[in-house]
This record gives sequence, C-alpha cells and structure tokens, in this order.
Amino acid sequence: MKNYKLFSSIKVGDLELKNRIVMAPMTRCRAINNVPNDIMANYYQQRSSAGLIITEGTSPSPNGLGYARIPGIFTEEQITAWKKVTSAVHESGGKIIIQLMHTGRISHILNMAHDAQILAPSAIKAAGQMWTDTKGLQDYPVPQEMTSEDIILTKAEYVKAAKNAIEAGFDGVELHGANGYLLEEFLSPISNKRTDKYDGNIENRCRFVIEVAREVANEIGKGKTGIRLSPYGIAGDMPNYHEIDATYDYLTKELNKLDIAYIHLVDHFSMGAPVVPLETLKLIRKNFKNTLIICGGYDKESAENELETGMFELIGFGRPFINNPDLVERFKYNQELSQNLKTDLFYSADEARYTDYPSFKSPTLLGSTGKSI
Repeated sequence: MKNYKLFSSIKVGDLELKNRIVMAPMTRCRAINNVPNDIMANYYQQRSSAGLIITEGTSPSPNGLGYARIPGIFTEEQITAWKKVTSAVHESGGKIIIQLMHTGRISHILNMAHDAQILAPSAIKAAGQMWTDTKGLQDYPVPQEMTSEDIILTKAEYVKAAKNAIEAGFDGVELHGANGYLLEEFLSPISNKRTDKYDGNIENRCRFVIEVAREVANEIGKGKTGIRLSPYGIAGDMPNYHEIDATYDYLTKELNKLDIAYIHLVDHFSMGAPVVPLETLKLIRKNFKNTLIICGGYDKESAENELETGMFELIGFGRPFINNPDLVERFKYNQELSQNLKTDLFYSADEARYTDYPSFKSPTLLGSTGKSI
C-alpha cells in the first residue's frame, strides 16, 4: 500500500498539523446579521479531520462586509459566537485559523451598515455585480479612495481583528491578499492609481500589504500569521498586468523577511482563470523559506504528486469539502467522492446543502461489499 505524504504530520509556524490537507476558505453566507451561529459551528466541526481549516472570509471591520451574510470579528458578540466554532473544531481534534477578508471595492452598501463606507486604494469601479438580499444583483458602486487616515485606521482594524481572533480561540490568522479584495487592490496598478507612498512603483503598491502583515504578526506572533495570494488570478475584476512577476517577486521576498508561517497560493486555472506559470511558482518558492500552500483543482493523486515535487508542503481543497465533509477519510480509505454538489445553494441562508451532506461509513462499519453508503 502506498505511503501517502498527504496524510503525514507537519509543523507549520506554531502549529502541529495531523495531515497536509487544508480546507480552503469558502464564502458560504450563513452568518445572519454577520454573526457566526450554531450551524456554522456544526459545518466546521464536520470537517475537522482536515489538517488545517481556514474559515470563510471574515471582515475585520464594518467597512469590509461587502457580501450578504458574511461574518465579522470586530464586535464582542462576534467574538463570543466564534468561540463556539473554534471549540467545536478543537473538541474534534482539528486546527482552525480565521481568514481576515476586507472586501474593499467588491462590495455593495445594501449588504452593509448604513454608516459603513466602501473603500479602495482608488475611486475605480470594478466591473461586475454583487448579490444583495433586498434588491438582488446590483452593479458594483464606485468606491471611495482611502485617505491617509483611512489607511491608518484600516491597518489598526486588521490588528484588532487578529487579536480578537486569538481571543476567540483561533489557532492563527490568514490575511486575504487575493481574489480582488482590498489587499490585492493595492498590489495592482489597474486598481491602484494613488499618488502617495502607496503607489507609483512596485515597492509602494506592496507597502500596505506588507505593513498589515507585519503589524498583525507583531500582535499575534509570526508563527500564527499567514497570507493568501493569487498571482495571475482575475477574480474581482483583476486583469493581468505586465509587472505581475516583478510584483510577487518583491512581495514574497519582503514577506519572507517577516518570517510569517506560510503563504497560501491559489491557482484558479481549473475555474477558467489564466494558469499560474511554473516559473512564477518557482520564483515564489525560491523567495519564501517557510511553508507554501497551493490550492486549485486538486484531487488525491494530483495533490500527492504535487507534494512529491517538494515545491509545496500543503494542498488546499475547496469545493470537494462542501459535499464531502469527511474528505480526508474518503481519501484515506479510497472511497468514491460524492458528486452531489448543489451549486445553487452555495450561498443560501440555512442548513440545506451546508451541513446535511452525508458521510461514508468507516471501514469497521462497511458491509461485506466494502462499499460506502
């Protein structure tokens, strides 16, 4: 029987993980009034056999709550509610970190409090639409360009949210620097047209991301801090630009200096985005000495093959975890994966196709045929 590296333990920053399978962050929109609830605790607990769970994007402030029904972690009520989630995962032997996601210009005011602001590096409207519960799909609005004071306040919000996360029992924090949200908006010369120290060249456009990462790591510890990046990703109206490789070359060198626990790379090629060139991945691997996670369209065998190359230490799985809460066990015991994925219920508000996907029977409960339920 093949000895799969995928199921071996590993130390990532301050965390000891029981396997190298990561449940990737996925927006699921079940946080009514932006507060985590019991069905979310159940959802994450069901998937606690993953070596590491990264939560859905969670806003560090009212200004980052761009989607309907996404959670925050900036109020006492939210902190208390998240404690139920972290406790449920820990009781089942799992590790869970929170992804801090400020949506930036990928927002709509109908999803936010009346006094919230849609902020971005520059007042440049994103192409596309956002779902709102009150008026359905709406065009993205023109965001407000962040002032110097806005930048200072937003960095402080990230730091406070990270501190809140540790209070809520999380094992660490992932900064969402991908998919067209606020941090990536600073990186791109297409969404960032500022004329101060946060634009004008690659170093300036990376400044905000590096400052946020440094200040969060200083608050909660570098061994509990990671970041997600999406070079060549186009989500959130992020067209490719000629300085992509140079941008991520500089950025990952600077993140390496911070000695944070990991970089989580997402490749959306399987969903229609441009492929991340191998040379770009090799460049990032050369620059960053700590753990690299890769996510994007993997199955068990391709994940194992990727680990064997030595370029990445962990593999992220997104959609397979939705309808296979016991994905790790199915991989381990060579059980067929469920294909009953209801995409029309990805972002609904209740338990349907959220916590009601069945698990297969463990080997000790299988019948003579050896087939799962």
